Amino acid sequence: MRAFAVAALLLPIAPAPAFAQATPTSAAAPAAAPAATGYSVEDTDIGTLLDDPAAKAVLDKHMPGFSTKDQIDMARSMTLKGIQQYAPDMITDRVLSDIQVDLSKLPARK
Repeated sequence: MRAFAVAALLLPIAPAPAFAQATPTSAAAPAAAPAATGYSVEDTDIGTLLDDPAAKAVLDKHMPGFSTKDQIDMARSMTLKGIQQYAPDMITDRVLSDIQVDLSKLPARK
């Protein structure tokens, strides 16, 4: 049931339009910088990210409307990496990497 709820949460989010870029097909996504805030797309639950206004803004920057979905509360205990399996076309490794880079720029948590 939880997988269905998470999938329902993610499906209505339209991915950002793709723009053609001249990049080699063998180029890997840049390595994510260590998180100065301690936030991690792999280890920090979505609820913690949503509870921090700066981290919430990062999520909405890379996945517009993510934090305002009706079913978001069902995913609060999961991680972004954990829900990637339900929307792999939207939550790509590149999106997660970009989110991680932005999270690492946030001031350290107290």
